[in-house]
Amino acid sequence: MDEPVSERPDIVPGAAPAVAARPVHMVMSGAFVSESGINLYESIAHHLARKTGITIEVTTGLAYSTINSMLETGAVELGFICGLPYTVLRDLPTPRAELLGGPIMKYPRYGGQPVYFADLVVRNDSPYHSLEDLRGRTLVYNDERSHTGYNAPRHHLMERGFARGFFGKVVRSGSHEESIRMVAAGEADASWVDSLVLDYDREKRRGRAGEVRVLESIGPMTVSPVVASPDLPAELRAALRKTLLGMHEDPDGKRLLDAAFIERFAPIEDAHYDAHRSMMRAAEKAEVVAIR
Repeated sequence: MDEPVSERPDIVPGAAPAVAARPVHMVMSGAFVSESGINLYESIAHHLARKTGITIEVTTGLAYSTINSMLETGAVELGFICGLPYTVLRDLPTPRAELLGGPIMKYPRYGGQPVYFADLVVRNDSPYHSLEDLRGRTLVYNDERSHTGYNAPRHHLMERGFARGFFGKVVRSGSHEESIRMVAAGEADASWVDSLVLDYDREKRRGRAGEVRVLESIGPMTVSPVVASPDLPAELRAALRKTLLGMHEDPDGKRLLDAAFIERFAPIEDAHYDAHRSMMRAAEKAEVVAIR
């Protein structure tokens, strides 16, 4: 006979009473590894599931707007999401996202903090040496709802006085990985991409990350979080948070973190995303909706 869930030694204490009767659905948009490491997101999700006694089903490849709609309506209950979409969900009259934590990467650049950068990349052999050199050129971005690829760059351009008519052409790619590919292939001149995606693909020598160089960076900024829906029982949310934040102390969990170049997951406060909000409000106030 199978032993009761509540007596299994690998289950987080307090998790069993909150075990869901149906699978919990998780989505992914925010990145701490690139799409080439998508299996790592699934492995971390399965680790959380095993430790909390639930089943988690992971869905990838969705647009930011679709993911937010699914979290807002309760179609999914967990997510690796971008910081800006998190603020949208959190700031609804009835908040639809609760922070579980965010990754601290192993690279010295991040200083042992849950932060990352928006790196402006150009092709290795391009003639560009500064942002000013990109006037009239083609910019590619991943998604309008991305803090890394759109919100932070738009604010940066506003601060530099380049908010309107700076680029000759602005196109959407759908992902940081595709933006990197387009820049490397000469289909675009530059893109602001997530430094964690760039780091991962360079370390693993995947995609075309080795064919681009960083012109300048925005940041550090608070990293993309792991979030839970308030629809999940409070006990389960607490168990998931405890498991996530304790992965580095668990042999199996540490193995997964090492594969993703993550030191550990750390607690994150809502106020850490106030910079995301202020950049968005500044753009709205200045009526700078689009990067041009």
